[in-house]
Amino acid sequence: MAGFVGRESELAALERHLAWVREGRGDQRGRALLLRGRRRVGKSRLVDLFCERAQVPYVVHQATRGEDAHRERARFLTEVRHSSLPDTALLAGVTTVAEWDTALRQLAAVLPDDTPSIVVLDELPWMLEGDPVLEGTLQTVWDRVLSRKPVLLVLIGSDLAMMEQLSAYGRPFHQRGIEMVLTSLSPAEVMAMTGLPAADAFDAHLITGGLPLVCQEWREGESRTDFLARALDDPTSPLLVSGERVLAAEFPAALQARHVLSVIGSGERTFGTIAARAGSSGRPLQPGSLNAALRTLADKRLIAVDTPLSTRPGDRDRRYRVADPYLRFWLAFLERGIPEIERGRGRIVSDAVERGWTSWRGRAIEPVVRESLARLLPDRTWPQVREVGGWWPRTNNPEVDLVGADRSPAREIAFVGSIKWHERGPFDHRALASLARDAMAVPGADEDTPLVAVSRCGFAVDGLVSAYGPERLMEGWGG
Repeated sequence: MAGFVGRESELAALERHLAWVREGRGDQRGRALLLRGRRRVGKSRLVDLFCERAQVPYVVHQATRGEDAHRERARFLTEVRHSSLPDTALLAGVTTVAEWDTALRQLAAVLPDDTPSIVVLDELPWMLEGDPVLEGTLQTVWDRVLSRKPVLLVLIGSDLAMMEQLSAYGRPFHQRGIEMVLTSLSPAEVMAMTGLPAADAFDAHLITGGLPLVCQEWREGESRTDFLARALDDPTSPLLVSGERVLAAEFPAALQARHVLSVIGSGERTFGTIAARAGSSGRPLQPGSLNAALRTLADKRLIAVDTPLSTRPGDRDRRYRVADPYLRFWLAFLERGIPEIERGRGRIVSDAVERGWTSWRGRAIEPVVRESLARLLPDRTWPQVREVGGWWPRTNNPEVDLVGADRSPAREIAFVGSIKWHERGPFDHRALASLARDAMAVPGADEDTPLVAVSRCGFAVDGLVSAYGPERLMEGWGG
């Protein structure tokens, strides 16, 4: 089961849904499952493996983006005819139909009545792009025909926003499907897959983003520099090509949003600096155009929008970052290095990564650390903490890495903290003095506000209420 470290729980969840169908637990015999997740996280492979293990008849239809609806239906019927479903002889000679209603009813006709089966529509959003009427048609046929069969209908999509909307109130499939999200491998799962210690596993997660295809290329115990040297010597390595494939699928036409994403990936975080870099001929990108591009990127879940956490609202001081760790690394280092790698000069790119690694990692680890703490808290020390963020003023000076609070905006600041993720050197007196000074700038904090710290290489100071190293952070991910 190569590449499926950490996926046993998801396979078990799929098997539970099939058991529900098999045992006839509901008033409907069938169950619909809406499975969504970022591209390249292994949704299709997970479901393929599940179908192979299930030992029941099944059919999988893989949609093609931009396919004419007529040809899509023809391929669908061909896949049904050649599937392991019974009674497919009923479709002999049926090569195409004029509507999805007819195609789905043809499917229902060959589904067994007395044993469970599985039907998979992979990349349903692409099918809806080709024929928007399909959404309502699917609901109608599900209600009247398909749900009366003991079938598990799995609807897969990488367009996260569209998949979420499918089951929203007012949409045809509202309350008809159970939602399931397949995430990237967590830092703890990356640690298990690579055999690295916690600190190095966090670094591996920043590079791979937890994408299974990339992680499985990391040899057990291999150092970051050795992995990169090997991966960047191969123009076809998953580390290199996954970024191109993800972005080609996300941006078939939205060129301006794609350009803005590259600007954010290069390290620009504020509206003004992004506008300046995304413009042309020395002129910044107009606010209306930039806002539209940012909305597109946020809707696609490609960027995250952070606001400072304190007792004051922080919406006016937003910062933007690439949401996915893998794409963050790819855009920062690999996108512009592709020509060199294709010429066989991957060493130039790996050297560039080494030169920029410490600075880039110091920023890239921050959201991972905050999420790790958010998973650990609340606890006995911090029972009131429900939000973990950072704080910065409009001038960006000072910047405070960690703020723990009861909500956002906060009624009460529980702690203020600092992240020092260096290869060498523990969190020391100088770092503590800097944190104590900067903490006073956070609205809602004062000289009595507790101080916490995160360090990759330990601590050489007293005065911290809580101190978190890589191993402790990894516990937040079950590691």
